[in-house]
Amino acid sequence: PAPVSPLCPLPLQICVSKCPDRYLTYLTAYGNAASLEYYRNFCTPEFKNTRKAPLEVLKDRECPAMLIPSTPLARRCFPAIQAKKGVIMVGNETTYDDGQGRRRNVTELLEGAKKANVVLETRQLAMKIFEDYTVSWYWIIIGLVIAMVASLIFIVLLRFLAGIMVWVMIVMVILVLGYGIFHCYMEYAKLKGEAGSDVSLTDLGFQTDLRVYLHLRQTWLAFLIILCVLELIIVLLLIFLRKRILIAIALIKEASRAVGHVMSSLLFPLCTFFLLCLCIAYWASTAVFLSTSNEAVYKVFNDSACPFSGQTCKPETFNTSNVTKLCPDAQCLFAFYGGETAYHKYLIVLQFFNVFMFFWLANFVIALGQVTLAGAFASYYWAFKKPDDMPAFPLFSAFGRALRYHTGSLAFGSLVLAIVQVIRVTLEYLDHRLKAAENKFAKFLLSCLKCCFWCLEKFIKFLNRNAYIMIAIYGTNFCTSARNAFFLLMRNIIRVAVLDKVTDFLFFLGKLLIVGSVGILAFFFFTQRIKLVQDTAPPLNYYWVPILTVIVGSYLIAHGFFSVYGMCVDTLFLCFLEDLERNDGSAEKPYFMSQNLRKLLKKTNKGQPDA
Repeated sequence: PAPVSPLCPLPLQICVSKCPDRYLTYLTAYGNAASLEYYRNFCTPEFKNTRKAPLEVLKDRECPAMLIPSTPLARRCFPAIQAKKGVIMVGNETTYDDGQGRRRNVTELLEGAKKANVVLETRQLAMKIFEDYTVSWYWIIIGLVIAMVASLIFIVLLRFLAGIMVWVMIVMVILVLGYGIFHCYMEYAKLKGEAGSDVSLTDLGFQTDLRVYLHLRQTWLAFLIILCVLELIIVLLLIFLRKRILIAIALIKEASRAVGHVMSSLLFPLCTFFLLCLCIAYWASTAVFLSTSNEAVYKVFNDSACPFSGQTCKPETFNTSNVTKLCPDAQCLFAFYGGETAYHKYLIVLQFFNVFMFFWLANFVIALGQVTLAGAFASYYWAFKKPDDMPAFPLFSAFGRALRYHTGSLAFGSLVLAIVQVIRVTLEYLDHRLKAAENKFAKFLLSCLKCCFWCLEKFIKFLNRNAYIMIAIYGTNFCTSARNAFFLLMRNIIRVAVLDKVTDFLFFLGKLLIVGSVGILAFFFFTQRIKLVQDTAPPLNYYWVPILTVIVGSYLIAHGFFSVYGMCVDTLFLCFLEDLERNDGSAEKPYFMSQNLRKLLKKTNKGQPDA
């Protein structure tokens, strides 16, 4: 077979049984029966008429204009380039006939050979990487399992160590700032009396060598004042926010208990990931279908005046049409890839709609996962006797409620976010197209719009997340839930800020600990530096291949676990705020929060036993 590219009427590849082993042009072979029979091995299968004029054969692209001695490599024929005493040769020749009666130097073939070598080297690299995966895949899986177990253990330990880790972090920050103040004072005192150290920053001016500023007393005095102000601010915040920090720690511990009672929630991200893969597959297949639904359009090209110039034509019937009779020098050549129907004209609109649908479906899947987890953890919080009052299968119950009652709310919230994301993609596309433009005002305006819509997307994601939690708790529509969640958080903005920063720190510490420890273990194992298992480690071409795979996989696993935990913390926090505002501890309106939270807030349930 001779595969033909739709972008060009030429056969770009022809399958042959053997690569050519000699220099030969079609014009030379045409006058010799034996040479022509050999030449036919490298022509298209449709070439049958050996008596056809050479110009017609070459014009119809049935045979190549010339053959070059080649060697097979990776199922391709490449020029047999070799160097003898510093002279580049192909098939023991330094020149060749280009098929048009001209002699060319073989060095002109080097550029094409170099580009081919890049492809071959890339292919060899890919093969070596694939070999590394084949001998190390089970060790990679073991590393990922270790990361999963470590993530689970870290979440369980947060119930006991969250408070210790947060307070150790706060004390460490205070001590580091204290040492910075001490160091700045010592440097300031050491420079006293030294020549040139009393020059002011304004007199010195701007210097490209920043080390010059370190020899000025005023520089260290400025550092000292800045660090003292930061230290004072942190100490004051610690004094005034100590109770809110304790509440945040208590909520994190409570979230660890909730995850322990709904262990199936840790596997739920796999369901979300599977649905997202379906969305990506649908978008990709649709995009490929739309991209390949174009057709190759051929038009008449000619050197002299011709009434048919620019008209569409068909290469199969062009030689037998009236065009060649009226315009002998006319050719039916590829013009562009597309079409001239209404469908082809609006193809870009369909691609744009496909991208929009991808964002909408992906956001809907994420929203479904969030409202399901929120419903499961809310059932834990609002159970007066935990966990006895919880449903038997809280996660499946929440998933069923989300599909049955809340699909409209989830679709609307996803739609709002998808619109903003599509606008951002459009702005990025325009920015890419305007990179070469010299209009600075347009660039500035585009940058401002990109920044504004980035902030808007972050805000909508934050609002949607909390709206989905309120939907899971009360079952209200999206707009009502978003409004209630927003004003509830605004009434407790300081608590929101403290809890957000505390959880961010713990998640960062957890990811760093898990990914770092598993990555170091993988490095020592695959580089055969662990003597106990030195003989067990597989031989590798590139040891960084399994190590990077383990590190990336560990991060994704830790991120999946902590995303569930983060959703649990946010859900319990909103439930906690609702509990404080709607209930007063009386027999009719008892608090649903845990006993530890009630003790911390000095709240009691009158006439009710403690949960």
